[in-house]
Amino acid sequence: MRFFEDSKYYSLKKSTYINLRWIGIIGQLISVYLVHFYFGFKFDFFLANLAIFFGVISNLYLIFIYKKIQLSDRLALLFLLFDIFQLTVLIYLTGGAKNPFIIFIIIPSIFASTNLGLKTNLFIVLITCIMIIFLTFYASDLPYPLDGHFHISDYIYYSIPVSLIIALIFLNYFAIIFGRESRLRKEALNKMEEIMAKEHEMLSLGGQAAAAAHSLGTPLSTIKIISQELTKQLKNQKDVIQDIELLSSQVERCNQILKKLSLNPDVEDNFIDEDSTMRDYLKEIISSFKETSKNQFKFNFEQDAYSKKITKSIEIVYGLRNFIGNANKFCKNKIYINLRSNTENTIVTIEDDGQGYPNDILSKIGEPYLKSSDKNSGLGLGLFIGKTLLEKNFATVNCWNSQTRSGAEVTIKWKNKDLFNL
Repeated sequence: MRFFEDSKYYSLKKSTYINLRWIGIIGQLISVYLVHFYFGFKFDFFLANLAIFFGVISNLYLIFIYKKIQLSDRLALLFLLFDIFQLTVLIYLTGGAKNPFIIFIIIPSIFASTNLGLKTNLFIVLITCIMIIFLTFYASDLPYPLDGHFHISDYIYYSIPVSLIIALIFLNYFAIIFGRESRLRKEALNKMEEIMAKEHEMLSLGGQAAAAAHSLGTPLSTIKIISQELTKQLKNQKDVIQDIELLSSQVERCNQILKKLSLNPDVEDNFIDEDSTMRDYLKEIISSFKETSKNQFKFNFEQDAYSKKITKSIEIVYGLRNFIGNANKFCKNKIYINLRSNTENTIVTIEDDGQGYPNDILSKIGEPYLKSSDKNSGLGLGLFIGKTLLEKNFATVNCWNSQTRSGAEVTIKWKNKDLFNL
């Protein structure tokens, strides 16, 4: 594995980085020139300007020569190291750890912690700590005449770099953790969007196939009738009869292919195109799993006191499919689905007789890419997608281990005023 890995999730947006560097460079120029010309402090003015000049050159390189929109993890590391060394030079020339502006040396590291990879961040933190320690023991005196007025205890002096290093580690730790969670959530959401796009595409294809089957039904039937008449008329010509029979068989094959392309070939595609009750949606979802699964699906529902049709939502159907599919995947042989509804709420409960959720991830259910000590458990991506889609459509989703059975239990609850007004 390479030490610094390029990734679409580990990069800096060039324009944002350039703007931040311009702010830093302008701040450095104002500070250096104000201190030198207005306050009359004496320090190596030429070297300070030279350090700022190199900062300007590096920014112009990013603007006019480097054409990509994003800075890769590796290139961002190089530029951030340059920023740290440039700040180190300026602070070295103006008092080192005695200079209150030394706090700015931790900014590149904190900026990188939410955008770049873990190893890159650790390397930048290490270099920053080394620079802080270096500036503590090796630096020019404060600019004249401040150098003669700075008298503090060594305890206070050495507490400055110690506090900076602690603050650096503390801030980077939280930024790295939050940045990692943000990237994982972003990745999971991107996958969810891809899945939903494919789902919409399949539904669209199913509708088009159903329309094609309906439109082509008449001409194919006409061809079949004509072929049958030709068979009767030319029954004595065996060579011709064989061709006609082949034509008739291919017509029948066309009919079968069009039926297979339709999601529901026997009746009109109500599940795709029309609104229905929650009970009917669950029945359709369960039927789709029964075709490929040997597990037993036990669907219980009350005689709906409030069996109003709901507006067809692909998100709701796909979210329910995810949870039912998860139960089907991890059960031993039984899945229990219960639907309850009244004038106020609609509640769907999904249980299985499997091993249930691992205890070490139970409190984190719904987060993507969960890691568990149980090697048979998944990454939690299906749960994340299902929970996100349903909550987007006003559902309350709770996951826990069933108290009545051995497996997992999911409760999905809607207020009817939300469900029936999607």
